[in-house]
Amino acid sequence: MSLTDNVAIPRKTMVLFFVVDTSGSMEGSKIGAVNSAIEEVIPELKNLSDANADAQIKIAVLEFSSGARWLTPNGPVEAENYVWRDIDASGVTDLGDACLKLNEKLSTKGFMQEATGSFAPAIFLMSDGAPTDDYKTGLDKLKQNAWFKKAIKVSVAIGDDADSGVLSEFTGSSESVVTVHNVATLKKMIKFVSVRASEVSSKNANVGSTEGGDSKQSAFIDELNNFKVETAASADAGGGDEWA
Repeated sequence: MSLTDNVAIPRKTMVLFFVVDTSGSMEGSKIGAVNSAIEEVIPELKNLSDANADAQIKIAVLEFSSGARWLTPNGPVEAENYVWRDIDASGVTDLGDACLKLNEKLSTKGFMQEATGSFAPAIFLMSDGAPTDDYKTGLDKLKQNAWFKKAIKVSVAIGDDADSGVLSEFTGSSESVVTVHNVATLKKMIKFVSVRASEVSSKNANVGSTEGGDSKQSAFIDELNNFKVETAASADAGGGDEWA
């Protein structure tokens, strides 16, 4: 028997970033749906991580309203150890500050410092409004970040008041932005995006690879488009906001 037969091969890390709008307009059923959906998807992410021989999935959460704050200030947490704590909504929509804070941590001196290496992350932005600060300065800086360029990026516009144009700027295309109009579809979208983006990202190349981020983003958009078709016949397709 080889001396290495019983030695576990270290896995790389794939970080799923939740970037959540917690401004006052999210109060009520919207933030409630976000809280329950993320709490319910954590076990699925744990199972996905356990079954992935190549990558361990970790979770990082950034909320933004009047300023932006990390709910995981000490770094990404293993999916199997992460416990979701409900978040509240108040204040304005400082997306620019969120972009700056995300840029700071998307580095080997921040949240991407795993000794075994990291797969390109998945970044999931949710918002129901328009930025109230200078978002362009923060976003322009974030767009220069190598990890951000390689990441799978998707945004959910919660209701018709969300600025889909800004969300498209964040992800790089309108195809990776989904608008939802009710609690049921929001929860369904959060679960789908969290799991599928993690699956696609953790099977692809890291920042140092020759395999570009565009291929990962394209693969995920294909799956997202299929999911949009599947949900088009739901109540969400009827139009109008239903957040009661």
